[in-house]
Amino acid sequence: MSIFKAYDIRGTYPDQIDAETAWKIGAAMVQFLQAKRLVVGRDMRTMAPEIQDAVIDGMLSQGCDVVDIGLASTPMVYYAIGKVPCDGGMAVTASHNPKQYIGFKMCRKEARPLSGDTGIQDIRKLVEAGDFPAAAQRGKREQVDLMQDWCAHIASFAKGIAKVKVCVDYANGMGANESPRIFSMIPGLEVIPLYQELDGTFPNHEANPLKESNLDDLRASVAKHGAALGLAFDGDADRCAFVDEAGRTVHADLITVILARGMLQRHPGKGIIYDLRSSKVVKEEIERLGGRPVRERVGHSFMKETMRRTDCIGGGELSGHFYFAENFYTDCGVLAAILVLNQLSAERTTLKTAADALRKYHGSGEINFKVEDKLGMMKAIEQRHQGAQIDWLDGITVTYPDWWCNVRPSNTEPFLRMCLEADTEELMEQKRAEFIALLGEPADH
Repeated sequence: MSIFKAYDIRGTYPDQIDAETAWKIGAAMVQFLQAKRLVVGRDMRTMAPEIQDAVIDGMLSQGCDVVDIGLASTPMVYYAIGKVPCDGGMAVTASHNPKQYIGFKMCRKEARPLSGDTGIQDIRKLVEAGDFPAAAQRGKREQVDLMQDWCAHIASFAKGIAKVKVCVDYANGMGANESPRIFSMIPGLEVIPLYQELDGTFPNHEANPLKESNLDDLRASVAKHGAALGLAFDGDADRCAFVDEAGRTVHADLITVILARGMLQRHPGKGIIYDLRSSKVVKEEIERLGGRPVRERVGHSFMKETMRRTDCIGGGELSGHFYFAENFYTDCGVLAAILVLNQLSAERTTLKTAADALRKYHGSGEINFKVEDKLGMMKAIEQRHQGAQIDWLDGITVTYPDWWCNVRPSNTEPFLRMCLEADTEELMEQKRAEFIALLGEPADH
C-alpha cells in the first residue's frame, strides 16, 4: 500500500516511513513548491521528533529556510502557514491513526492543501527518483513559538458564552496541547477534562471520535458531572465530535446547521459548504436561513478550494471536519466547539434540543461493502434507478422525492461506502435492505 494518499502522506514507522524517507519527502516538497521558506510543526507521537528533524533536514539541504513551531496541532500549523510569510508548510502527524503510524499533512501558501491531485503524486515521483543534490547554500532552521498568538486568536471567537459545564476528551492527542489554554480564556466555561496528558501511545483509546465506542468514556463523564455537552478531539485536533447532555452523538451534519446559524448572522447570504453524505435537512436549513447551500465531494482539499471559489463562509463534513473562512479557510476542532457554544448560548437552548429539532429524516449512517469492481457496481445501481435524479459528483448519488442514496468508492481500499436517507424509518430500512442485497454483506471495517 502506497504511503502517498489522497489527502496526505501516511504509513507505519519505521517499515513504511523512517528518517530517510522523511528526509526525501522534505527535499521533494521544497523542489515541488520551489520553496524558500516553509513552516513545520509536529504532533506528540513517539517518533515525531525524529521524523520532524529528518524532514526539516531534507528541506534545509535544498536551501529552504524552515520555521519550526515545535509541538502543534494541525490547525495551529495551518494558522502558522497563514500568518507567517512562507511558501507553505506541513504538520508531521498521522491524525487519528493508531500509535505505529506517522505522516505528513502538507500545504502551499495560504494553507491551501496539497492533495493527490495537486502535489502529493508529484512529490511521490520526486521521492522515487531520489535526485536531491545539495543546494549551494543550506537553509536556516528558526524556532518560533506561536502558542500565545494562536490561543488568543481562537479564544477571540468566543462571544457571550453563558456559564456552562463541558466535558472534553482529548484522547491524549494534540487538542490537549492548546485547547485547555484556549478554554481557560473564556469566562464562565467550566471544563471537565479526560485524557489531557500528551501521549503518543494512546493508552486510553484510539484518537478517532468517529468510532462510537471511543465516545463511551465521554458519555459517562457527561452523565456523572451533569455537563451540558461533551467534546471529543481526534489525534491532531482538526476534528471535533459532539455528544449532547443525554449522551447521544450529534452528527456533524447537524452541527454544520447549528454553526451555519451564527455564520449567516455574521455574514448574510454567504455560501455554506457541506459534503454530499449530509442529511437533506442541511440544504433546507441553509436556504431557510438565507444562505447558499454548496454541496461538495468528500475530502478537505475539495472543500477548501470550493469554499474559496464559491464564497463560502464555512461549513462541515460528516467526518467532523468543520471549515472556517474566518480562520484561513481551514478546519479546526476547538473553533467549531467554541462557535457551537456561542450559538447555544445565543439561542438559550441545549445541544439536545437544537439537534432533536433537526432530526427530521432517517439515515443509515455510512456502511462499507467490499467490492472489487467498484465502477461496475455503481453502473449497476444507475441501471436500476433510471427514474431517479442521478449525479456523479462523488461516486453515484440516486435521489427520489422521499429518499436518496450515495455510493462512493474509497480512495485507498477495495470498499464502496453507502449513505442512505429517507423520509420515514420504514422506507429507510426497506431501501437499505435492497442495497445490501445488491452490494453484499456489509464489511465490518
